[in-house]
Amino acid sequence: MREATGKSNIEEMCGWLIEKALRGGAAEADVFYTEGQSRHISLREGVPEEDVSGFGQSVTLRSVLPDRRQGLASVNHFKRGDLLELVDWSLSNAALSEPDPFLEIGEGAWASDSENLGIEDPDLEKLTHENRIRACVEMTEAARSADRRVVSVRSATWSDARGKIYLANSRGFGAWQSGTTVSCGVAVVMQDNDSFEMGAFGEDSRCWGRLDPQAVAREAVRKTGLILGGKPIETARMTVFLDPESCADFIDAIGDLFLGPNVLRNKSLLRGKLKTAVASPSFSLVDDGRLFGGMASGPFDGEGVQTRRTPLITRGVLENYLYDLRSARESGVASTGNAVRGSGSAPDAGCSNLFPIPGEKDPGTLFLEAGRGLLVTEIMGLHTINPVSGDFSLGIKGVLMEGGEPTRPVAEVTVAGNLADWLLQIGELGNDLRFFGSTGGCTMVINDVAVAGS
Repeated sequence: MREATGKSNIEEMCGWLIEKALRGGAAEADVFYTEGQSRHISLREGVPEEDVSGFGQSVTLRSVLPDRRQGLASVNHFKRGDLLELVDWSLSNAALSEPDPFLEIGEGAWASDSENLGIEDPDLEKLTHENRIRACVEMTEAARSADRRVVSVRSATWSDARGKIYLANSRGFGAWQSGTTVSCGVAVVMQDNDSFEMGAFGEDSRCWGRLDPQAVAREAVRKTGLILGGKPIETARMTVFLDPESCADFIDAIGDLFLGPNVLRNKSLLRGKLKTAVASPSFSLVDDGRLFGGMASGPFDGEGVQTRRTPLITRGVLENYLYDLRSARESGVASTGNAVRGSGSAPDAGCSNLFPIPGEKDPGTLFLEAGRGLLVTEIMGLHTINPVSGDFSLGIKGVLMEGGEPTRPVAEVTVAGNLADWLLQIGELGNDLRFFGSTGGCTMVINDVAVAGS
């Protein structure tokens, strides 16, 4: 076995590893190869702070014994001795694990790797060091000029990466998937008299040309300026608006409730509620692994199963959970193509591109129609939501809206309640859907929320 370098050599190496695992006693095996190169540049107060590039690659072998025990091992050196040790480690780890009757490699609809999903930017190769530096300089200058209250541009960052994976298994599947990512972000400090506020905003995309660094900088300043000088408001029940980023954070926080393994382990308050109303009729939620240009899009998932668009909640009714092969088999259903995996880890169910279906009204109309409410721009503590009971207490920052206009920055207040109630209290959604990573959000109205302030 020669050291792997090119594409054909990688495929040969993966086939060789599978063959060795089968000869060593495995009933089934799969191999997950990853490689990636990245670049990161940042300025602090307009002065270069970081300029880092890197390249990495690894291969993970998963061996499944006849009694359904699995073992994984991973290496990032591909000489023959390293690969022979990889096979031994994988088989040894399998022998030490517990049997799993629901474990199997290879069930599902195998996918082609040929479809264009808009996840790779060929123009990224044209990106130069000067382009990256210029983007950071433009963000710094745009932030400084956007508002006289900006006293510091703590960071202006640019990152881009190109990666590929090759997945093969003993059932005959083998396919490549490649993609690119680019991101930029700005963090600023603003001052108004004795009040200081630090805030940030960032954006990412599959394609270099879709980012607007100056717009990102202006948005960082706008959001920070909204809450500068924020103080508590009186305790009351009121309408709350989540801005798109806060909505995306909320959607991301509830994503695990839909995962098959969590439902099976009774770690989701949505267990046993399929085909019942769990949210307001205004709310629909989708997971789409084939969304064009999506940050989590791909032709196949971490087990080779074709990705798909899965409606989770439709007009308030729970329609589906998300499955990998193992949790699907235990549940007696088919995989939804939601297996995720990384180097050295076994596949597990995860969300892909998760987002609410937007409404038809612009945010300004929603604010005006509500009359008075609290626009939330930052939520703290979402990770503390109890996934079984749904209870939560969250810190928030935002701005009081009256007559459709911002009137008073708000901070040091909390919202408490139950997730099941919140989902039912969702009002209208705005038409301003945008993505933050692989999670989408739009302006969301939540009615009759208990806000604890002064």
